[in-house]
Amino acid sequence: MEPIFLPQLLKASDGTELINFSETLADLETLTPVKGWIKVTHQGSYLDVSAQADTIVTLCCDRCLQQYNHRLAIEASEMIWFKEKGAEEKYEPNTEIEVALEDLVESLVADGTFDPAEWLYQHLCLELPQRKLCDQDCVGIEVPDTKNDDEAPKAVDNRWAALEALKNQL
Repeated sequence: MEPIFLPQLLKASDGTELINFSETLADLETLTPVKGWIKVTHQGSYLDVSAQADTIVTLCCDRCLQQYNHRLAIEASEMIWFKEKGAEEKYEPNTEIEVALEDLVESLVADGTFDPAEWLYQHLCLELPQRKLCDQDCVGIEVPDTKNDDEAPKAVDNRWAALEALKNQL
């Protein structure tokens, strides 16, 4: 997907561009190409962006550490406001800046570009589950029973053997 030059979008019919796609995104590892559509409409003082997309990603279960496939689907809509040219503030690193609540919106320069691939990537990443479980009933990592009634527990992993020996000395 190529970036959209916003003044050119304003001249398009209805100020709208519809992008149908089936491709991989550079920073998102997926098993299948991301398929769907993005509709970008220039509304004068803002962009109206909406999309539908889906793909399949491989995740690692937080409980049992096994990999599993997860269908990732989005249906997103967002308004991106235009800011005045030259209104970009220059921030110096390591300085504290106070930001008003109304300034916490996405904005673009009206004569700049909009990158639909980056926008799509951000929305797909936001849709990834925070708690990754292969199954709701996942019991986690199964540890073999190493206890006998008359013996102390044995180390399951040989890398812990030295610590087990020290524990037995104490």
